[in-house]
Amino acid sequence: MDKISVSEIKNEYAALNDEGCISFAEKYRHDERPGVVSLVKRADKRHDALLAEKARMKKMFEFEEKYSAFSYICGIDEVGRGPFAGPVVAGAVILPKNCSLLYLNDSKQLSEKKREELFDMIINEAVSYGLGQVSNERIDEVNILNATYEAMRQAISKLDPAPDLLLNDAVNIPGLGDLKQVPIIKGDTLSASIAAASIIAKVTRDRLMVEYDSIYPGYGFAKNKGYGSADHIKALKELGPTPIHRRSFIHNYI
Repeated sequence: MDKISVSEIKNEYAALNDEGCISFAEKYRHDERPGVVSLVKRADKRHDALLAEKARMKKMFEFEEKYSAFSYICGIDEVGRGPFAGPVVAGAVILPKNCSLLYLNDSKQLSEKKREELFDMIINEAVSYGLGQVSNERIDEVNILNATYEAMRQAISKLDPAPDLLLNDAVNIPGLGDLKQVPIIKGDTLSASIAAASIIAKVTRDRLMVEYDSIYPGYGFAKNKGYGSADHIKALKELGPTPIHRRSFIHNYI
């Protein structure tokens, strides 16, 4: 029987997911054709990277393991405290026990493509999730910190089942009664649940700012997401503010 061609093996490799790399490498490890040797090395590297990611994620679940006596542990985080325009958005996520998701991290450390992939996976895997959004007008009225707390309370209120423990990114959220809260400094890099909340909040807000870009062209909202980039400041000075600008943030530029 003829040996399978290198081209066919390349196609097999192209169809692999990370979990399949180890069996692929073992299957072709003794094939000495240069093209196959190269593919086996690539498969080995992918497998090593997968093992490293699983080890990283094990650490990311240490807080969830520490508080495993609680039934519904919710991670919560916000996105959009600093921009000149648009709302502040909060995400709240309850992940299942023994969650197998990989690559969860602070949303700012992930590529847009990876965030989009993880958004769908988080929504599908979560026991429950919620999103809260507070407008630029409300931010101007109550200040960004209080608006952020409002967005977080909104997100939490949408969870079903309700959480019995909150893992927060470095804050204690007022107005939640005796619900136990655990503030974690740099929590979106240390807790899988907080990282998941960070991701769904950022993807939601980024999508909204892309929509605003078509409504209010000239400010670069699709690119800068409302943050004070040089082009954004230039547009503010030339075009003036839009209805979604935070007046309390831009008074030095208009």
